[in-house]
Amino acid sequence: MTPLATPIDIRPLTSLRFLAALWVVVYLMWPNLAVGMPALAAKGYLGVELFFVLSGFILSHVYLQAFGEKRFGYKGFLWARIARIYPLHLFTLFGVMALGLAATAAGMAIDSGILSWKTLLPNLLMVHAWGFAGEAGWNHPSWSISAEWFAYLTFPVFAAAAWKLRNRPWVATGAAALFLAALYVGFEHVAGYRLTEATFKWGALRIVPCFAYGCALYLAYRRAPLPRAGLLAAAAAVVMALSAALLSWDGITVLSGGLLILALASIPADKAGLLGSAPAVYLGEISYAVYMLCAPWQILAVNVVARLIGAEDKQLPLVLWLAIIAGLIVAAAIVHRLIERPARSFLRGWAKRRRSSVDRRGKQSETVLQHSDPIV
Repeated sequence: MTPLATPIDIRPLTSLRFLAALWVVVYLMWPNLAVGMPALAAKGYLGVELFFVLSGFILSHVYLQAFGEKRFGYKGFLWARIARIYPLHLFTLFGVMALGLAATAAGMAIDSGILSWKTLLPNLLMVHAWGFAGEAGWNHPSWSISAEWFAYLTFPVFAAAAWKLRNRPWVATGAAALFLAALYVGFEHVAGYRLTEATFKWGALRIVPCFAYGCALYLAYRRAPLPRAGLLAAAAAVVMALSAALLSWDGITVLSGGLLILALASIPADKAGLLGSAPAVYLGEISYAVYMLCAPWQILAVNVVARLIGAEDKQLPLVLWLAIIAGLIVAAAIVHRLIERPARSFLRGWAKRRRSSVDRRGKQSETVLQHSDPIV
């Protein structure tokens, strides 16, 4: 790989995470808006695919060089990933549990899948998108976190393939794109529905082609950032939006989304414009909380507002609907500040302190041996 100096934090990609999360939020909340869903909103589930491609790209950006040079610590990597995703997963799972129990105690009717006790253990273990949960339950969007966990556990497989093709980045990208297309076509032929619509049953498979595609795109980025990246990013965004708006094959949207990621990563930091601004980057930083809070916030806010205005069908006026989405962003910022960041810092700090303690004990033991061994 070329010794290209690149920043660890690629600001436009951080900002893109918020747009991906917002696309999913609009898709999930549109049924509460008394307006027909446009095609672009109907494809909002593909925001998850953007997250998956981004994961492959960013994790390769951070860890691939160390993996290839045999400096990669698998245990430390997994612990960092747990610190990143697990606290908020637990918080939202128990939040949905509390909402469901409160609604049941108040005599309110709730979806039977919300309090899905038989899927609680797979959810706690983050394997509920691996085929171990017989039904959707609890915080349903967390299926994608289970899929991410699968990709984290198998990251060395992706990294080994990427490292082997590091000097042929466009071959890797083409192969990953063909793999994605073949899997999408083959899965739909066998299962009868699109892989991009799979959640708790085939979610672990759903991430595989996107994650591989992200790893391959990173190789292209590391070889050399794209020239005229801003123009290429705009073109990729247009193709992505048009393919979604025209309800075309999902593969086109996903592949063009990957090219958008590559183009945005190639834009110099001082030319990133709005996507490089502090507010946009902050929204990207809270995007995980936006995504994970979406379902419980929808349950709470929509029911409260619907009761206040007497909307038994839970169809809300545009102004109130937008206010609920704005409220979600505020709630995500609060949870990010009070739950997500402190928990992540605590877990990473605990691991660091533990490593330091082990190192000190090791040095002390070595000193004792040196002073007690007569040969020395």
